[in-house]
Amino acid sequence: MSIPSKADDSNAEYLEIEWIQLMPKDDLNALLNPPEVLLDIEDGASNDNLDSLDKLSETDENAKRFKQALTSTRVIESYHNKRIRIPGFMVPLESNEDQLITEFFIVPYFGACLHLPPPPPNQIIHGRFEQGVELNSLQDPFWFDGTIIIELTENDLGQSAYTMQLDKVILFGDE
Repeated sequence: MSIPSKADDSNAEYLEIEWIQLMPKDDLNALLNPPEVLLDIEDGASNDNLDSLDKLSETDENAKRFKQALTSTRVIESYHNKRIRIPGFMVPLESNEDQLITEFFIVPYFGACLHLPPPPPNQIIHGRFEQGVELNSLQDPFWFDGTIIIELTENDLGQSAYTMQLDKVILFGDE
């Protein structure tokens, strides 16, 4: 299901990017190298929470940098006002009278923003698609084509460091 917008230019070139390209290399490095003590915490254990990281980051420089990367709004300036294509999942924020999703967060993996911690803001894109998209399942992956800008957006579900005015939203596999 390909849904072009009214302003769609089917011949337009989009730079296909991966999510890690939207974050500074030192943020990525911090997230890929968490403090050793965090690796020893079993999922769901009583100390598997952000409070444990808060305490650890007071004395451990690696933990402090890891914690900063988890909430980083630092962006890659060269992507501002670029036409990009990125795969991702949709977290609905607003819909129109036809129950089509018109505003949403675009996230790199299913369940983001629903689990803690959410992705860093530089790994969340605030998407706007005036025409709206029918979303059958939160597990549906899409291609998002449009113009990305650097703009901070906050709401109850999360915070994004980028915004994208979409030209096309394409269900993954339908492209």
